Amino acid sequence: MSVTGPSRALGRVFDRVADAYDAGRPGYPDELFRALSEVSGVPLAGATVVDVGAGTGISSRALRARGARVVAVDPGREMLARLVARARPARTAQPPEEARAGSDGLAAVQGDGNALPIRDGGADLVTYAQSWHWLDPVASVAEARRALREGGAIAAWWNTTDAGQADWLAAYEVRLAESCPTYWGPALPEWRVPQIAAALRVEERWLHWTRLVAVEEFLLDLRSHSYMAALTQEAADELVARQRAELMRVFPDGLLSVPMRVYLAVGR
Repeated sequence: MSVTGPSRALGRVFDRVADAYDAGRPGYPDELFRALSEVSGVPLAGATVVDVGAGTGISSRALRARGARVVAVDPGREMLARLVARARPARTAQPPEEARAGSDGLAAVQGDGNALPIRDGGADLVTYAQSWHWLDPVASVAEARRALREGGAIAAWWNTTDAGQADWLAAYEVRLAESCPTYWGPALPEWRVPQIAAALRVEERWLHWTRLVAVEEFLLDLRSHSYMAALTQEAADELVARQRAELMRVFPDGLLSVPMRVYLAVGR
């Protein structure tokens, strides 16, 4: 599918950091997927899931591992290339109905979340892991509803650090805000998906977990974000070096214990 406009530009932003994204971004706790099934009423085993903004496939692989048939949609060619490489024998095909027929259970389709390359009424779940905020809130939800079969659900979730639980992490966030003009800051406890979400009934959950990660992997995660891609290479390298020095001062063994939160919103 041809990807144009803002989605094409967004795909290019993340394509520039695809390697760091693939290597550094965290996965999701098992509790998230239990909550997803519970709140949506859709068992993942045997479900057809359209995973929008799939990136390098972190959520897509987790959904497939729990028995779902997944169509991973993303505007970024390089991001999808990492997804396919990790999930072989995943298939890239056009049209997506043909891709979904693959016996491997995971298909990769380059496409726009505001104009899904998915037939009407074919999905049990449409999911957005770390991605719905990039889309038009009205067009994307209308497209998701079109793609859902009766009884299906739309789900979005975001993995965020919980800076209120650790002084070192709060200081890390301050350094980010000082150095990255486009850094939005961590999600706040009162943050919610916009209620413009097309008259959906939305149920929400906050899930807490701890990420154990090496400093260098944590810094790859940092490099994978759009606010880092917006910096010059020199500025990004300087910030990473500064963060490394401060983190190693606090964690001389090079292993971080990072308090995390996942915000899950499920709409019907």
